[in-house]
Amino acid sequence: MQKRFGGEQNNLYLCPVMKKLIYLLLALLPALPSGAQGRYAQYLPQVDSAPFIVVDKEHFTLTLVDAQGEPLKQYGISCAINYGPKKVRGDHKTPEGTFKINQLLNAKGLSHDFKDGKGPVKDAYGPWFLRLDVPGFWDIGIHGTPFPESIGTRATEGCIRLRNEDILDLKAQVQVGTPVIILPDPV
Repeated sequence: MQKRFGGEQNNLYLCPVMKKLIYLLLALLPALPSGAQGRYAQYLPQVDSAPFIVVDKEHFTLTLVDAQGEPLKQYGISCAINYGPKKVRGDHKTPEGTFKINQLLNAKGLSHDFKDGKGPVKDAYGPWFLRLDVPGFWDIGIHGTPFPESIGTRATEGCIRLRNEDILDLKAQVQVGTPVIILPDPV
């Protein structure tokens, strides 16, 4: 007979019912949710729905992320010419923080004058402009571009620019209300 809790053998005696219960619990553990462990799981507390978007200005990427924090898709971007968070109109900075898409605008045919001496550029925003709810700024968004060579550089007035094929792909996977986290520039 084994001794209970100690003695010379120092073994723990478990009654047959307890053993069965422990085996049952161990068998169930893999089926229990382990919580979000994905690469972007640290951002889950900042959002109320998924998928969501994480924009990394330092690495020129926009990542669509699922509810477990795992990347679904990643796209190259261009962001604002100047570093730091957007504070005033015309500062050529991309905002930083958590926002939501508040409009999916068909941008075909829209023009913009980039003040580079070339005048207004037709289809300046590519096929879609995903407007963000940045307080104090109506004209900040994620959009396409007639300048695909600008992807991977700092070239915008404040928006996040994608290749036209990428904005088409992204637009098909998001909706009004999709959260967008724009990470701060490195210090």
